[in-house]
Amino acid sequence: MTEDRQIQFRVHADWQPDAATFNQLLELFEQTAFWAKNRRSEDWRIAIANSKPIVTVWDHDRLIGFARATSDGIFRATIWDVVIHSDYQGAGLGRKLVETVLMHPHVNSVERVYLMTTHQQKFYERIGFQPNSTTTMVLHNQPISQAHLPMAIESHRSTLKGC
Repeated sequence: MTEDRQIQFRVHADWQPDAATFNQLLELFEQTAFWAKNRRSEDWRIAIANSKPIVTVWDHDRLIGFARATSDGIFRATIWDVVIHSDYQGAGLGRKLVETVLMHPHVNSVERVYLMTTHQQKFYERIGFQPNSTTTMVLHNQPISQAHLPMAIESHRSTLKGC
């Protein structure tokens, strides 16, 4: 890395990026993350609003890295969307980014931390993650109407009142 770089990690509990920062985030993912290409900006806003923590990496005022997590705070957490701009890869920033997420109080005391990766298994193994063949199920969820559910929520609530 050149001497004029000033790398800074920022941990956000409730990140609400301004328009310019949000555009940098969208560009970062379009440029460096095949799995995030063509995600809608409205969907990104929902994902960000429901994530804690969010960690960003900056070189001066340029967004160069991002990761987020979701967690119940005690049993499980999942790390999502880890990315470092390709111009900055190979300098240990990705490792520090993941470790910063793992150190956050909302993540560091859970029993298990999960993440999904397509091509970076070796990178995550060096941080301490292990392959897990026991939790490989996925549901490609589609919105469904309540009419298809076996029990309407309202009738379920009235049953619970009698308990």
